[in-house]
Amino acid sequence: MNEPTAALTLQMLEWISARPRKYAEALEVWRTSCPRLSIWEDAWIEGLMSIESDLVVVSPKGELLLRTAASDGEIGRHGA
Repeated sequence: MNEPTAALTLQMLEWISARPRKYAEALEVWRTSCPRLSIWEDAWIEGLMSIESDLVVVSPKGELLLRTAASDGEIGRHGA
């Protein structure tokens, strides 16, 4: 992940981890038609999110990424 993309991916995962989001809501907020900013699509491909009962949630792999970023000081609010 390049630096701007990584930051946006972490921001999206934090947003989703704050509370599960309806698929349509998350798609509306994070999907883009710009091929250089495919945050939503890349996160799915990397397995950072999953769907549970029409809700988008952070996957265990995404949670690990958030914890690692928090311990590295890359993000502040999501912890251990």
